[in-house]
Amino acid sequence: MNDDQLLRYSRQIMLPTVGVEGQERLLAARVLVVGLGGLGSPVALYLAAAGVGTLVVADFDAVELSNLQRQILHTSERLGMSKVDSAQRALRAINPRVRIEGFEGRIDADTLPALLAGADAVVDGCDNFATRFAVNEACFRAGVPLISGAAIRTEGQVAVFPGRPGGPCYQCLYPRDGVADETCTATGVLGPVVGIVGSIQATETLKLLTGAGDPLCGRLLLLDALTMEFRGLRLTADPHCSLCGVRPSASQSSRVD
Repeated sequence: MNDDQLLRYSRQIMLPTVGVEGQERLLAARVLVVGLGGLGSPVALYLAAAGVGTLVVADFDAVELSNLQRQILHTSERLGMSKVDSAQRALRAINPRVRIEGFEGRIDADTLPALLAGADAVVDGCDNFATRFAVNEACFRAGVPLISGAAIRTEGQVAVFPGRPGGPCYQCLYPRDGVADETCTATGVLGPVVGIVGSIQATETLKLLTGAGDPLCGRLLLLDALTMEFRGLRLTADPHCSLCGVRPSASQSSRVD
């Protein structure tokens, strides 16, 4: 690290759980952020500020007026701009030394393998189950840790799925059958709630990358903002999970590891 980096990241480096070695890990890390809305905004801002070496930011949408109540990456001057371009502008202003790579398009089984190439972690900030399932499967197959978050109304949740056999995956928590999307468009959301959840996701990402603390692997953190209470639940792997279960489905049995 040079003198500029030592000064910029000095408050992190002072932490015994981070230190110079942990900061160097951050500088060498590559993280994919899926979704640049309410959750992805604080995630991307904090990871860029912390000095994560390469951020890959992915979204297909454009900035709309109704986004600005909670999506703090974007501004009124960028209405109509793609969220990827808006995010790149904001993140480079925060930390010009971080490499920002943008992907504007559908995030699915076809595009995810290339997006995950070389990634040390993936942060999921999307708002629909189809994308969450696709991201979870791609992370599990690639063995990349997934930091998952969701927020709606005044509630939120965060969990970390390490991408290793034996631990639970997102699909163990929410099986593909029988889930129905609830969106902020339909039910609303309090802006600071997504900020809290996104900040926790960013914290968990930094912990994974530096080796600090005890990440939320195998745990689900639940937030009720109306009472400002947090609850933690243990997650266990579902042996019947069609993706990671020890009793694989027919589609799994054909997979070559």
